[in-house]
Amino acid sequence: MELGQQALQQAQSPAVKQFAQQMVDDHSKANRELTELAANKKITVPSEPDASSKALASKLSSLKGDAYDKAYMAAMVKDHRKDVALFKRATQSQDQDIRQFAEKTLPVLEHHLSMAEQVSKSLKGGSGTAAASSSSEQ
Repeated sequence: MELGQQALQQAQSPAVKQFAQQMVDDHSKANRELTELAANKKITVPSEPDASSKALASKLSSLKGDAYDKAYMAAMVKDHRKDVALFKRATQSQDQDIRQFAEKTLPVLEHHLSMAEQVSKSLKGGSGTAAASSSSEQ
């Protein structure tokens, strides 16, 4: 979410800003649900991003314009590929609550990955707006 908020401030491309807003909105909702699930299971969730996320945010904060947009979107593609793989495994969990959360969240993450790939591809092609309409599908 913090990267999405940063992208809302620093991104140049309207498609990147639209994607970032979608990330903030959807991940805020998922994080609330996950925090509630964790609390019900007596699991403590981290209150701040991990070291690698902080390092990425720091790296991105030093970039501007097109370089920022491309780096942010490349990170979003990479992160969402990892997230989709993780949630696919979680759909096989023996814990019914975790399995249900994963099954509910996985399609959203797959959609985010598709959007991230489209926006990233459009930036490489020189058009920052080609994927802007795709994020309104959800």
